[in-house]
Amino acid sequence: MLRKISTAMVLAASVTALAGCGYSPGHRALTGGAIGAGGGAIVGAATGLGPGAGALIGGAAGALTGAATSPNQLNLGN
Repeated sequence: MLRKISTAMVLAASVTALAGCGYSPGHRALTGGAIGAGGGAIVGAATGLGPGAGALIGGAAGALTGAATSPNQLNLGN
């Protein structure tokens, strides 16, 4: 149980660190994919879909969303 909590905390910290990255479409696709994969793995594990399948679905959705947006569409606190 402690291992699952530790893994979730490390994953959450990684997602938070990546959240502010990305000024070009490629960077936004990469960070969006990483954030989506992390979130998808957590949701997939919690819902019974499986962390691998959740990571694939979330990563694809995050990468597509990141590539399709521009820095002007995102509220980065500027």
